[in-house]
Amino acid sequence: MPENPSAFKAVIMDKNSMKRAISRISYEIIERNKGAEGLCIIGVMSRGVYIAGRIAAKLYEIEGVSPELGTLDITAYRDDEKYSAECDRTDIPFDVKGKRVILVDDVVFTGRSSRAAIEAVMKRGRPKSIQLAALIDRGHRELPIRPDYIGKNVPTSLDESVRVMMDEIDGCDMAVITE
Repeated sequence: MPENPSAFKAVIMDKNSMKRAISRISYEIIERNKGAEGLCIIGVMSRGVYIAGRIAAKLYEIEGVSPELGTLDITAYRDDEKYSAECDRTDIPFDVKGKRVILVDDVVFTGRSSRAAIEAVMKRGRPKSIQLAALIDRGHRELPIRPDYIGKNVPTSLDESVRVMMDEIDGCDMAVITE
C-alpha cells in the first residue's frame, strides 16, 4: 500500500469490495443489454481505463464474449482547462457508429467529466447508445448526468475528495475519502 491508511478520512472500498462492485456492475450491464454481444467498453483516463479492463474481463468470464475495449482522454473536451488536441492519448481502435458504448469512470462528481467523455465519443461517430458506469458516485451534480451503473454511492461534502487507487498504477486497490 503506497500510503498510510490512517492518513485518509475514511476507507470506503477495499480490494474485496472493489472486486464485488465491478462484478455487480458487469452483471447489471449484461442484464440491461441482454448479453455482452455488440458492446464496446471505453475507459476514461486514467483509472477508468483499469476499471473498464476489469469489467471487460468479467464480461468475458461470464458470457464468453470479449467486448471491444478503448481508452479515452477527455482533456481536450473539458470546459475548465484548455489543452491542445495534439496531446490526445485516446486509443479507440474500433468504430463507435451504431454500437452500444459503455463509458467507464472511477468517480462521478459534478458530471462535467462525463459530459466531456460523451462529447468525445460523439465526435467519433453516432453510437446506438451510451451508458455510463462509475465505481463511485459522490453526488453534487452540476449537470443532469446520472450513471447507469454504480459501484457505490458515497455522500460527501464539497470540501472532501474521493480518491480511487488501482493496483495497476498505485500498488493497491482501494477508494478513500480525503480532505
